[in-house]
Amino acid sequence: MKKILSILFVLTISAALSYTGGCRTLKVFQLNLWGATTNVPGGEAGAADVLAWTDADIVLLCEATAGKDTSLVRRLARDLSERGLDYHVHGSGHPVCMLTKTEPESVEWTCIVPGNEERAILKVTLEIGGRQFAVYSAHLDHRHYGCYLPRGYSGTTWKKLGTPVTDESSILESNRESYRDESIRAFLAEARKDIAAGRTVILGGDFNEPSHLDWGESTSGLRDHRGAVVRWDCSSILEEAGFTDTYRQVHPDPAACPGITYPAGNTEAEKAGLNRLSWAPEADERERIDFIYYYSPDRSFSVRSCTVTGPAATVVRNRIVPDEDPEQVIVPDAVWPSDHRGNLAVFNL
Repeated sequence: MKKILSILFVLTISAALSYTGGCRTLKVFQLNLWGATTNVPGGEAGAADVLAWTDADIVLLCEATAGKDTSLVRRLARDLSERGLDYHVHGSGHPVCMLTKTEPESVEWTCIVPGNEERAILKVTLEIGGRQFAVYSAHLDHRHYGCYLPRGYSGTTWKKLGTPVTDESSILESNRESYRDESIRAFLAEARKDIAAGRTVILGGDFNEPSHLDWGESTSGLRDHRGAVVRWDCSSILEEAGFTDTYRQVHPDPAACPGITYPAGNTEAEKAGLNRLSWAPEADERERIDFIYYYSPDRSFSVRSCTVTGPAATVVRNRIVPDEDPEQVIVPDAVWPSDHRGNLAVFNL
């Protein structure tokens, strides 16, 4: 019965995404490809199936390369073209990239932070439906993963600590040793130029950092937060600059709708015994660290829906555990290619 309800839910959501109700929409999909899908048997074909299923206007990807293999996204674009879905490829050969159905006006690498050049953010400007956009694809610094500290693990060595760290100032001090906050400040400096030029700005990617909207009093007793309330830097900086977190805009209650994106309960990866799905095997490390943000000078641009996409399961204490409410997740009929779940956002133009 649950399976039937899940199928009906997916069909309903899919219909809702395709229905415009007289209002043109923009569909944006964001996903970390986990080592260019190499950690999942059949992952490349699965990624192509997922992208064809989402049929997004803009696709924001990271971890799109693995070693010397830098052509995955070009191969995916060819596969999609054979299915009648034509995309322009931006950032090809780089771990961070983007696909757009619309031909861009400009493409550039920006927000390059000294000492962390490999985390440059890809910027694409384009016009859709008579509106100017600046779209950014990002993968922020993975080091000093501060949300492991309350869980009793180091966010640098990934080893267990003697005692969990729950003091906000200590957590943020460690967290700020990463380059994530610098990258977001560099992004805002660039985005302000776009806003001044009248562009709507969209930023998406794997932030490797939670949101302060998910670490308040209502969640302090959940997922091994151990009472910690943390105003995480990146989300706070973006909020203060007027950017909207699309998922939290649609699902404002973090306790009822956690929107977990990592780690995804990928059974195909577990079966193959390839790479571990958990870096804190004795903790509940579930987090929402993948995001789509937006800022528009025009109020007619708004988010219609934002849904977590991927397996209806996560990883808790090194075990794959089904979601308590699987109806909060859209599950594509495809091999899931990642250890992250993605975000599928639909905007009203």
